[in-house]
Amino acid sequence: MEPNTWLWILAGFLAALFLGTGVLKLTRSKDEIIAEGLTWAEDYSPRQLLALGWAEVLGAVALVVPPLLGVGIIAPIAAVCLALLSVGAFVVHVRRREFLPDALRTIALIVMCVVLAYWRFGPEAF
Repeated sequence: MEPNTWLWILAGFLAALFLGTGVLKLTRSKDEIIAEGLTWAEDYSPRQLLALGWAEVLGAVALVVPPLLGVGIIAPIAAVCLALLSVGAFVVHVRRREFLPDALRTIALIVMCVVLAYWRFGPEAF
């Protein structure tokens, strides 16, 4: 498989994940988020959850839409920003001792974002 193909698949996968989690934070109350098992939300105010939701939605859109419009440099920048956002999530999970599956899942997201950024900044830039 060509690198460009799997990079688009990776970008689409990450965009779907971050879009889903972002929309969840934008459409549910803090209590509803906590009731769904996302207990880390106890540490955040409703405004902070909205800010995280918007950051995830905008990052997800930036992974896919700008390259389709011919502005490819935005996608790897978005991947770096989402990786940094995920590092913050990882720190929260470790502090709360939520190692499995939360911290492990977050490590996977960080790795995928970094891989996408590396390849889109370098060997397979748009």
